[in-house]
Amino acid sequence: MFATSDLQAASKPELYQQLATQLRALTDDETDPVANMANCAALIFNSVPRLNWAGFYLLKGGELVLGPFQGQPACVRIAFGRGVCGTAAESHALVRVDDVTKFPGHIACDSASRSEIVLPLLTKNSHLIGVLDVDSPELARFDAEDEAGLSIIAEIMAAKL
Repeated sequence: MFATSDLQAASKPELYQQLATQLRALTDDETDPVANMANCAALIFNSVPRLNWAGFYLLKGGELVLGPFQGQPACVRIAFGRGVCGTAAESHALVRVDDVTKFPGHIACDSASRSEIVLPLLTKNSHLIGVLDVDSPELARFDAEDEAGLSIIAEIMAAKL
């Protein structure tokens, strides 16, 4: 059985380093992408403080389709260029938003979300697989340390999909 570490007192860099270590332990011997995404979403949601949603959208048929997640029910399909997820997918770049109500075209799947960070999941050849989406009910919840830590998580997951 897998047991997570208590990360309550950890600094953000320590938290994300431990999350990456735990994620590798969960996914190294597992080949099923759905199982790996489900465990990753649960690990993020239950380890990173002050979140209300963590999960994946996958590229299918030219749009993003909801994958494994933790949190309230979410929008099932998102077009490229629409909302934070669609913008990150279209640009193949991380998008961090301090106040989602000020983001043009924001999709309010969970009305409690106030800030969001979305990371593209890219193959080694820079082809988009999907996105990792993390939301918080707090304004400006995410910073450069979250970007760095979640970027490592996204790289680990992209290699497993």
